[in-house]
Amino acid sequence: MAFSSSSGDDVMSEINVTPLVDVMLVLVVVFLVTAPLLTNTVRVNLPQTAKTAATTVEQKKSISVSINADAQVFLDKQAVGLDQIEPELKALRGSYPEVAVHLNADKAVSYGIVAKAMASIDRAGITHLSVLTVGE
Repeated sequence: MAFSSSSGDDVMSEINVTPLVDVMLVLVVVFLVTAPLLTNTVRVNLPQTAKTAATTVEQKKSISVSINADAQVFLDKQAVGLDQIEPELKALRGSYPEVAVHLNADKAVSYGIVAKAMASIDRAGITHLSVLTVGE
């Protein structure tokens, strides 16, 4: 709030930009969180978590590993076997050492299949892994 020391009926003609900046920062955070979700075209029913965490998005090569309800595994949009994840990611890591992997698994998929996929990603040497969920 700005107070004027002059006494009189002068109209203050300054624009308060603080609310505008607050709204813009909220929109930036919303777009940063939703941008990785827009690249996934494999229909996956994600599990829900109690809170959604705001993540920072960096300009790196990223690949999406998706597991649908029928336990089919996809690297981006290409269907692969569970045993083929590791060699494919190793080859991709050779080209892009800082590759990031986004793991999408349907909530109907057993934990064992998701754990095997995560182990394959780890054995491929991937250090940037994010598991995508839907907030309440």
